[in-house]
Amino acid sequence: MVSRSESAAATRRALLDAAAELLDEGGPEAVTLREVGARAGVSRGAPYGHFADKETLLGAVAAEGWERLGDEITALRGTPSERLRGALAALVAIGRRHPHRYRQMYAPPAGEEPGTMIHASCRTQEAFLAIVSELVDEADVHRYGGLLFTGVNGIIAAELSGHFATGTWHTSADELVDTLAALIPPGRPHARADL
Repeated sequence: MVSRSESAAATRRALLDAAAELLDEGGPEAVTLREVGARAGVSRGAPYGHFADKETLLGAVAAEGWERLGDEITALRGTPSERLRGALAALVAIGRRHPHRYRQMYAPPAGEEPGTMIHASCRTQEAFLAIVSELVDEADVHRYGGLLFTGVNGIIAAELSGHFATGTWHTSADELVDTLAALIPPGRPHARADL
């Protein structure tokens, strides 16, 4: 027999999945609590039992996107340079596969629980900075990490907006991400071997 908490968790999971699908299909405008409930196959009132409003639901979807990205970055293997390129590639992949979800992840936190998204994004950014810290001096970690993280976000935003398709730039998002990653040396030559 399924407990009440297990049933509630399953309903919440179904609602989050339905909201993510609707967001991917049509952007934030396509996400309504009524449509999410219908897609999830639950009662009309069920979404309101889990999320105060649409903004809270979208915030939960964005927080989950950050959590999954953080898990993916943490699971990367290889040299620090390989993991850095893998982390940048993971950011690009989300932007390409789920552009509306990606934009939601970078939107200002909204809804009743903005701290959830902030916590999830910070966890992911810390995983990213941990990789950068293996490549640059401690004093430079945040500067280089910020440059890489915001730079790849700008590159993805430009690609999603169609700027590279105009022919003006004579480059691609992938080439720019490679150039961005190449700004970081392949390792700290003076780093201690036991680190």
